[in-house]
Amino acid sequence: MKYTLLLIALISASSLVAAPAKTIESYDRMDSIDVQLVDIDTKVSGMNTKVTGIDTKVSDVEDKLASLETKLEQVKENAKTAKEESEQTLSEASDVRISVTGQGVAPMNTSSPAQAYALAKRAATADAYRLIAEKVKGVRIDGQDLIKNMMVKRSTVRTSVKAMVRNANVVETTFKDGLCEVEMEIVLSHAQFAH
Repeated sequence: MKYTLLLIALISASSLVAAPAKTIESYDRMDSIDVQLVDIDTKVSGMNTKVTGIDTKVSDVEDKLASLETKLEQVKENAKTAKEESEQTLSEASDVRISVTGQGVAPMNTSSPAQAYALAKRAATADAYRLIAEKVKGVRIDGQDLIKNMMVKRSTVRTSVKAMVRNANVVETTFKDGLCEVEMEIVLSHAQFAH
């Protein structure tokens, strides 16, 4: 019995000595978990900083996009204004000035340079009159296609203009290398069309 009690005492003592070792291991594990939590907190903080940076960049992009949209609207408005200014309309308050440049080429079989100049100038003047008539009255276009076996066999486009042009003035005439250019202009007023 004496030995039994001694044995029980030894077992009890050994279990007491072993228990603190387990406690130390659990403290080590808790320290390890704390270190991991600190690492996780650091990473989350870094991610929050990155998200804030991304939000700032997105905000900058949205601002730039809004700025570009504003500039695009301004460009569209300027283009519309320029188009309205370039397309003059005839009114009682203002006249419309139309300026064109006609071109004519001297024929190869002329008897003198003076004849070549005169013929090229005549062709350029006729071209300028045609251009003025096209701007004032418009151009009639007739087109016709002949299709055979699903292929275009013949395509014909005819343009024509009919107009009476009066009071057109020749502004400048140039002749160089067989090409004559005649700059011509006409001023239209509301009174001419008020009949």
